[in-house]
Amino acid sequence: MLTLFGKKKLTEEKVANIFVNGIQEIIDQGFDDVVGLIQDSPEFLSPPTINSSEIGPFALIVISGNIQEIPKYFSAGQDKRITELILTKLADIYEMDKMELAKRVSETRKLMSRKNHRSKSVVNAMSMALFCRYQLNNYQEDYFKSVHAPNPILNQRLKDALENFMWDWKLITDKYKVVPRL
Repeated sequence: MLTLFGKKKLTEEKVANIFVNGIQEIIDQGFDDVVGLIQDSPEFLSPPTINSSEIGPFALIVISGNIQEIPKYFSAGQDKRITELILTKLADIYEMDKMELAKRVSETRKLMSRKNHRSKSVVNAMSMALFCRYQLNNYQEDYFKSVHAPNPILNQRLKDALENFMWDWKLITDKYKVVPRL
């Protein structure tokens, strides 16, 4: 249905469905590439040991980072409804309790905030959380290991990769009028 200004209407439910299906596909298809990037990084003394089955922390970081962006694009109230719908759908996919998933997302967002206290970049926060959750500090040169910070070259490489996992909320809001129900 077109509105007076030519924008199609999308329900909050549909936005949540599109996001959940799209982001899950991106996570599933991109995780091995991120692992490969980490394992092939010359900044490490030895390649970090991450295998394909360890996707959980990565998925939580990507989901948390994208959820953190929702309030920038949707009005107060609408952002909360969309987030709730997303958490409900993801809990079904992961076969877990919605409140447990919400708790894990909240903990991941807090970790991202703590590790990213100097920057407002969500992608940088995701990079720092990834560095922490996969204990990549253990594989670094002594200097960077002692300061508990990623090598800046590695951090930039991770940020460049993680940028591909950010949902384009602006495209949704520019192209569609998001409504509670049709």
